[in-house]
Amino acid sequence: MKDAPVVLVTGASRGIGAATAHHLLAQGCRVVAAARSREGVVSALAELTAADDALLVLAGDVARPEDGRRWVAETVARFGRLDALVNNAGILAPLARLADAEPADWHDNLAVNLLGPFHLAQAAIPPLRASRGRIVNISSGAAVKAIAGWSAYCVAKAGLNHLTRLIAAEEPDITTVALRPGVVDTAMQALIRAEGPQVMTPETSAAFRELKATDRLLDPAVPAGKIAWLALQAPSDLSGAFLDVDDPRIGKA
Repeated sequence: MKDAPVVLVTGASRGIGAATAHHLLAQGCRVVAAARSREGVVSALAELTAADDALLVLAGDVARPEDGRRWVAETVARFGRLDALVNNAGILAPLARLADAEPADWHDNLAVNLLGPFHLAQAAIPPLRASRGRIVNISSGAAVKAIAGWSAYCVAKAGLNHLTRLIAAEEPDITTVALRPGVVDTAMQALIRAEGPQVMTPETSAAFRELKATDRLLDPAVPAGKIAWLALQAPSDLSGAFLDVDDPRIGKA
């Protein structure tokens, strides 16, 4: 166990983050599961919490730089290394058109979706250089397609894609990728269906409702397997890439 890969996953209390942590633990990895709610992570990974030697649960807010730095420091203190960082934590709010958005809400979105991954990556670069490790940034199709009503989220995810390219350019010993996980059945989708009609175009809002009604949303386990593979095995020639979840170059851990 002491030689097993160490992976830090943010937003690990539910959805894609919890599914990714679950998948990595099942694969024999040592996992640091970080989220705002420690209780949420413990509940999401209840059947695996007995493996305390392989799991470290940390609470904090990805929007707070000091929490991100602490997560990395506690990871290295506990396990002696870091092999991969999965920047998964994210928020959609505010659901508001640019002309109507509150500036403070925009700041909050960027703090989580863009600055959070920046601070975590910055803290993680030294141990990841040592392990020749990987960073997986969970992005979105909204990074390359403007969606009315998602102003802050679209801009933050576009920035995350370019942050991915920047790290790849500056850190050749670290393989860094961004992933579009697909349209996944998470709390974010519930928010889109509930509040989206007020700010999105009728066509886009209807399309998201239809995905749920016709059972075409992905189970979080689907992207989780791909994320786990990227965290553990992504080859260096993918560094800087923005990948779709069904890209044939991605395997499944």
